[in-house]
Amino acid sequence: MDNYDADVIIVGAGPTGLMLAGELGLHGISVIVLDRLAEPIKESRALGFSARTIEEFDQRGLLARLGQVDTIPVGHFGGIPLDYRVIEGGSYGARGVPQSRTEGMLAGRAAETGAQIRRAVEVTGLAQDDTGVTLRATGADGADAGPLRARYVVGCDGARSVVRKAAGIGFPGTEPGIELRFADIAGVQLRPRFSGERVPGGMVMVLPLGPDRCRIVYYDRAEPLRKGPDPITFDEVARTFHKLSGEDISGATPLWVSSTTDVSRLADAYRSGRVFVAGDAAHVHLPIGAQGMSAGVQDAVNLGWKLGLVLKGLAPDALLDTYHDERHPVGARILANTLAQRMLYLGGDEITPLVEVFAELMRHESVQRRLAGMVTGLDIRHAADAAAGAHPLLGRRLPDGEVTTRDGQRTTVHELLHPGRGVLLDATGEDAVGGTAKRWSDRVDLVAAEPGGVLPEGGALLVRPDGYVAWAAPDDDGAPPAEALERWFGPGG
Repeated sequence: MDNYDADVIIVGAGPTGLMLAGELGLHGISVIVLDRLAEPIKESRALGFSARTIEEFDQRGLLARLGQVDTIPVGHFGGIPLDYRVIEGGSYGARGVPQSRTEGMLAGRAAETGAQIRRAVEVTGLAQDDTGVTLRATGADGADAGPLRARYVVGCDGARSVVRKAAGIGFPGTEPGIELRFADIAGVQLRPRFSGERVPGGMVMVLPLGPDRCRIVYYDRAEPLRKGPDPITFDEVARTFHKLSGEDISGATPLWVSSTTDVSRLADAYRSGRVFVAGDAAHVHLPIGAQGMSAGVQDAVNLGWKLGLVLKGLAPDALLDTYHDERHPVGARILANTLAQRMLYLGGDEITPLVEVFAELMRHESVQRRLAGMVTGLDIRHAADAAAGAHPLLGRRLPDGEVTTRDGQRTTVHELLHPGRGVLLDATGEDAVGGTAKRWSDRVDLVAAEPGGVLPEGGALLVRPDGYVAWAAPDDDGAPPAEALERWFGPGG
């Protein structure tokens, strides 16, 4: 018998790792989360998350834990204004939810579902075999904190991921060309510039964080990329911000100063045997449109239920390959759109004709819908379910909506997804649907529903735990639900 410290060890206690820990906990999977930091971060690079991530939090009943969450209806694409309400459920994302607050909520949920979170533990390497993965690690004092063994390991340990490197997963992409610098400051009043403004020599942005606090972000085309370990100083930030904006912030109290680049990289594989990567360990890019943290959370939601089913012996190992198949194209698309936005947003005078043409194209609703769906993740459609003639919902996320059961109870799609199980919504009343689904009752909830809301007369939908539609009726090919149930949930009982 192999001795495991946990079914899954997650390396990295950021939003991605903590979300995944909670997802696995819903399935009764034992989890250890390791993080090299002794304490959770206090700074917040992300100040919100995308519309699709709002939905995914709500699908698990987590959105309410964050308190009042306001959304931003109007944002931009590459600095060109865009109303994100053009797509159903669309918004530019959640407003004013610091990453530290999101992480605190997810850490609480992970602990509730049984995860152990071990801090001040740094992973230094790993080795995998046919039955598991062994991690080498050190503690805060440099003492040996390993070996630790699990059936699977997931690297959520950022762009410099030790897990990714040790697993031999490549990380190709583009080198940094520009640098954004930013600071959280207090004690000054500045005019908000929510979407940023192109100014002579670069770009400036001002995001209010409270009554007398704000975040300033700028790009100065005249400043070269920083080299060496010396951190950026607030004096540098204040001097350059004044040059670009004409506003003096030298008397402000600096709360946090940092920078980021436009380096863009995508793991060439999201899985290597029993090792997976997610979040920044799988994809890094310029932070535009709340896509970074959001993509990591979506990685976690995609992988969690699949790992749970495989670990419980309910589904075959091949199900885990669909994690790469589905999420790798999403990561590639994020890199493409953020690089395109970087050109529009931060380019010099030579970009002006491109900006003008783009602005003209964005007057068309079809273009607005495409760009809004791309940035929010609301238009994701998994290619395997998008065959010609397929039901239009197949492979797409099912928007939230009211469901009335045949016994008169009212609920919603998102409430039905709270347990992290599959859901078969059935308004057909036919044994061919409901009777078949009973063989999967240990992993899929059958909901006999009245027509209306998300279900047409005689309709039925099989919804995966991550909210995507895996089967729909009526459909052109008339395929029975058993095929989709077995494909996504393993053989029936």
